[in-house]
Amino acid sequence: MRSLFPVTDLTTSTSEGGGPAGPSADREWSLDELAEAYAYPTAPDRRAPVAGGADPSGGSWLRANMVSTLDGAAQHEGRSQPISCAADMRIFGTLRGLADVVIAGAETVRQEGYRPARAREAFAARRAAAGQGPAPAVAVVSGSLELDFSLPLFTEPLVPTLVLTGAAAPADRIAAARKAGAEVVFAGDGAGVDPARAVRELADRGLRRQLTEGGPRLLGQFVAAGVLDELCLTISPMLTAGDAQRIAGGPGVAVPERFFLASLLEEAGFLFSRYRRTDS
Repeated sequence: MRSLFPVTDLTTSTSEGGGPAGPSADREWSLDELAEAYAYPTAPDRRAPVAGGADPSGGSWLRANMVSTLDGAAQHEGRSQPISCAADMRIFGTLRGLADVVIAGAETVRQEGYRPARAREAFAARRAAAGQGPAPAVAVVSGSLELDFSLPLFTEPLVPTLVLTGAAAPADRIAAARKAGAEVVFAGDGAGVDPARAVRELADRGLRRQLTEGGPRLLGQFVAAGVLDELCLTISPMLTAGDAQRIAGGPGVAVPERFFLASLLEEAGFLFSRYRRTDS
């Protein structure tokens, strides 16, 4: 893996033997190096106020982690793994190791076979220094709560799994979620979930370093609500054709929102980009 952006003296430096040195070196980065490269902002409430002076984030930082092929497919045969790679999975694990909470839509949880986030020794000291628990919580977004609450995600988590839903969710499903040990969080007045309110509800519980792994519909909702701060996007050097979903779906925004490139890494033709809001 090598760093392509931002460009620094180390980016273009070479070792005494003539080979690359420093962050530009084409080598496997340690988890500590990846953690430094993907660290959350030290002051995650730097978002510019929205109209009326309210901060829709509640002082949190929401980043998304997605992968896309060259022709825009976010998955192949319903899953992201076929278009990923080992380096992408190391970054995936690093982003989880830094987060307070991992947010995922119900369909993504089903398709990807989500399990509880696990504690990893490589991030233990870093998490302890930041006042975090041993592993991030997982928050599942579901209006209907049509979830299998017998899965380990709900019955065996290191940190209780949260379920984000609306106030009009079926009472029997709410009871089933609670019986399984999940914490039910109401983030909408009707049957659905308000994306901005979901971000605030999690922040109010001290879960401010937020990571969403999609799927495309959920990411589209966060984008439309204007609460996404950062996008970590892996560009896979593959072509799939077909009609696979893009990384974000749903209704389009009235005016496209501009993000700026914060960093760019490369390994074996895969590009690992990180974009941030221009007002962050």
